[in-house]
Amino acid sequence: MTQPTADAVAQAITRVHHEEWARVVAGLARRFGDLDVAEDAAAEAFASAAERWPRDGVPPNPGGWLTTTATRKAIDRLRRESTRDARHQAALMLHDDSPAPPTGPVQDDRLRLVFTCCHPALALEARVALTLRLLGGLTVAEIARAFFVQETAMARRITRAKAKIAAAHIPYRVPSEGDIQERLAGVLAVVFLVFNEGYLAGEGEDPLRVDLTDEAIRLGRLLRALLPDDGEVAGLLALMLLIDARRVARVSRTGELVTLDEQDRGAWDRDLVAEGTTLLRERIDAVAAGGPPPGRYQLLAAINAVHTTAPSARDTDWSQVVALYGRLARIDPSPVVRLNRAVALAEVDGPAVGLAEVDRLAGELDGYHAFHAARADLLRRLGRSSDSRLAYDRAIGLTGNPGEQAYLTRRRDQLGG
Repeated sequence: MTQPTADAVAQAITRVHHEEWARVVAGLARRFGDLDVAEDAAAEAFASAAERWPRDGVPPNPGGWLTTTATRKAIDRLRRESTRDARHQAALMLHDDSPAPPTGPVQDDRLRLVFTCCHPALALEARVALTLRLLGGLTVAEIARAFFVQETAMARRITRAKAKIAAAHIPYRVPSEGDIQERLAGVLAVVFLVFNEGYLAGEGEDPLRVDLTDEAIRLGRLLRALLPDDGEVAGLLALMLLIDARRVARVSRTGELVTLDEQDRGAWDRDLVAEGTTLLRERIDAVAAGGPPPGRYQLLAAINAVHTTAPSARDTDWSQVVALYGRLARIDPSPVVRLNRAVALAEVDGPAVGLAEVDRLAGELDGYHAFHAARADLLRRLGRSSDSRLAYDRAIGLTGNPGEQAYLTRRRDQLGG
């Protein structure tokens, strides 16, 4: 192995962390049945990589090196903590050649980790936060942003979730057929939040985290194969495909975020658009045939289909978008849904009407950068440049995404004097 530069090693560790974290944690969780052990051993393995790879070079198979190192770390920990025969047995698993126990209906390690973490004894938000930490390798700060809470509050939430599991002796067992539906809502929420963090990274040098969007879509496909008749599973996969189809056009060559109305639609991945719209049409046909009404993910997919099937931004059927957001608000009246409906409403009834709707959400979304970005754009369209500039400043200060910062800065600077 050639001696790498410090920068090359740092980049390699970051890349490998993105690519291998979930795989290593999921494999350790399956092997040892303890999520604390799995997470801690994976973290120790990456710490060892940061110490040894600058000296020894990046190994040819980084994922294998990390898995082996993490397994040894886990066994060392179990040996240190072992007070019962069962612990000693766990510590000998590295040399155990007996057949692996059955995995149940969920075969994929990472998808199984999602289902196992989404235990019904935990509140839904705790399930989502814990799984994002373990599967996505997201920091507490990134998860806190996804939930619009302070980082310290999120850290306490994750700690309490683990403590509740330990105190109640809840086993992180392989989910059975009966567990699938019970845990599905949490699983879908996790997969979508992982996708969202990749679609618009909360922080870091890259505006997009392709590793996360690809992993979320991979999990979505596995869920679709596991539950082919579930409308929300199909809706989530369609939604992610329709959004990901625009990936290439979302960031300019200078690293600036490109909004939907300015994107080169010829650069969109038409195969992904076709796959997503086909899934959506199947759901529409199922509803028309007497199936259950569409849920959150199916409605979000329908909204995105309106955008992706319009030949140009001018051809977007905004009235349909407003109507779909109205239906979504009835089942998910969250402030973010209402914000998006207000933005769409501005395209139908004008920026003054949209701004009035947006301003009603100030108390709930003051810490959300997209709220201030939407206000800034509507104020700009109304000719209120000073107020628009202040809103842009607030939005820029709240986002850690470099591509979004560049876009918002340019729009603010275009306001002139």
